[in-house]
Amino acid sequence: MRYADDLVVCCHSEQHAAQVKERLARWLGPRGLIFNEDKTRVVRLEAGFDFLGFNLRRYPGDKLLIKPSQDAVRRFRKRLTDEVRALRGSNARAVIARLNPIMRGWAAYYRGVVASKIFSALDHHVWWPTFRWARHTHSNKPKKWIVRRYFGRFNRFRNDRWVFGDRTSVSDGGNVRHLAKFSWTTIVRHQLVTGRASPDDPDLTEYWAKRRRKIKPPLDSYNLRLLARQDGRCPLCGEALLAADQPPQSPREWENWWLSTARRAIAALYLTHHGRDGQPDRTTTRLVHASCNRSHQARARRTR
Repeated sequence: MRYADDLVVCCHSEQHAAQVKERLARWLGPRGLIFNEDKTRVVRLEAGFDFLGFNLRRYPGDKLLIKPSQDAVRRFRKRLTDEVRALRGSNARAVIARLNPIMRGWAAYYRGVVASKIFSALDHHVWWPTFRWARHTHSNKPKKWIVRRYFGRFNRFRNDRWVFGDRTSVSDGGNVRHLAKFSWTTIVRHQLVTGRASPDDPDLTEYWAKRRRKIKPPLDSYNLRLLARQDGRCPLCGEALLAADQPPQSPREWENWWLSTARRAIAALYLTHHGRDGQPDRTTTRLVHASCNRSHQARARRTR
C-alpha cells in the first residue's frame, strides 16, 4: 500500500470531516492507497489553505477565491532574479530565450485562477532584474541610453513601451525578440465538471477528451484567432497544429511544453505566417507547420 500524500479535507465540523475521510478511505483502498495521517489535515475554508501552489479561501459573502499561493509567488520571484543574475555576461537574446519559457509556463499554470494582480506585480518585478542586467552589461552607459537600447514597443499588438527586447535580433516574422509579459496572458476560468464525472471512469473517456480539446493553448489573442479561424489545423497538410493531449499539470511541465511542443510548433521551427504579403488578420495570413512551410517554399522556388 502507498500513502496518498498532501490531502486537505475542508469541512464544516469535526463530524463532517470524519465522514469525508471515511468515504475517501473507501475510495482510496481499491487503488492501493491509504491516508498518511501526518500529511492529512482538516481546515476551515474561512482560514484558507495552500495546495499545489494555490491558495484556497472562502471570503465574506460566501465567495470562494483561488489564487497563487504567497509561497509559490515568493519562490518564483526569487527564481527569476537568480536566473537573470546567472546570465550576466550573456547577451540579451540569451536572457529572452531563457526567461520566456519560464514566465510563459508559470503564467499558463495559474491563468485559470484569480491572478491578474499578481501577474501585473510580477511584470513590475521582472523589470528590475532585467534593468540591472543591462546596467551591469553596459556599466559605462547612462540610464537613458540603456532604456532606449533595451526597452520599447516591441510587441506590435500591445501599446507598451516598457517591453524588454533585443533590437539586434529579429525573429522569422520580422519582430524584435522580446520578453513576454505575464499580464498578456488571458485569464481563462475553470469549467466545472459535469455532475460527479471522474477521469477514472472508462465510460467517460470521450467526455474528458472533449474537455481537453476545448482548452485554449496559452497563446496571444492574435494567434488564437488564427487558430480558431483554421479550426486548429494546418491549411497545407490538414493536420492539427497543436495536439490536444493532457494539459501540463505544473509550472515546470508548462515550461517544458514551451521548450518542446510549442517551440517546434510556434517558434523557430514553428507556426509561421504563410502569405506574408498580406496584412495581419487578413485572409492571406495563415498559421502552418514549419515543415509544411519549407516544402511549400521549395515547390515555389522550383516552379519559378
